[in-house]
Amino acid sequence: MHPMLNIAIRAARKAGNVIIKSYENPASVKVDTKGENDFATNVDRAAEALIVETIKKAYPDHTIIAEEGGLVKGSDNDVQWIIDPIDGTTNFIKGIPHCSVSIAVRLKGKTEVAVVYDPMANELYTATRGQGAQLNGYRIRVSNAKDLEGTLLAMAFPFKQKQYSDCYFNVLQKVFTKCGDFRRSGSAALDLAYVAAGRFDGFFELGLKPWDIAAGELILREAGGIMTDLVGANNYMVSGNIVAGNPKVVKEFLTLTQNDWPDRLKV
Repeated sequence: MHPMLNIAIRAARKAGNVIIKSYENPASVKVDTKGENDFATNVDRAAEALIVETIKKAYPDHTIIAEEGGLVKGSDNDVQWIIDPIDGTTNFIKGIPHCSVSIAVRLKGKTEVAVVYDPMANELYTATRGQGAQLNGYRIRVSNAKDLEGTLLAMAFPFKQKQYSDCYFNVLQKVFTKCGDFRRSGSAALDLAYVAAGRFDGFFELGLKPWDIAAGELILREAGGIMTDLVGANNYMVSGNIVAGNPKVVKEFLTLTQNDWPDRLKV
């Protein structure tokens, strides 16, 4: 096992333990509003602190980018850990048992190690560049769907960018005539992991952040999937707009919807 993957798993499990204990004691959860439809809790911060502490103990020189704490600079800027202590905070706050810990390690801009951990289901998704993706140690692959027909697609409403509602619902209507059904789970990292495991055939969302995407992207790619932005390019880490799935599903989705997105979402 890659030594940094070992540390990432250790950190994710520690954070997961904090999440589960707090989930079982809702009165201990304190909620802050960061912005419109954007929340953080004392549990996010406690889980993140444990992750950072675990990383810094093993790699004190590495740089960390965290959702709640921001940038923690290290003397080695070539290695960056990108972490989201709870992806799916709204689910967690509402008592819905579907959220995850997301940890990615990037070396000179390329993700080398990834962990997405669902503490409620005790499902650990892992990947190391060039060595495939696993769920609890077993190899996973994306679905073998040949096109959109009959597919199960994960999605998320643009609840932080409601100005795009009209075009988004137009896309939904168009895609719905082709696919089998949609799912909206509330954790982008787990949506990507589910696509990697073949549970979903594809996934699309607007306005994500690097810590939502980084780990799930490598797990997806190592499982045979691809990720693009809304025009099939690779600007998704900047734009936060993603389409993910097996190559055939992504290709048909992009072809079907290419004229439905406003220009400002295509950059």
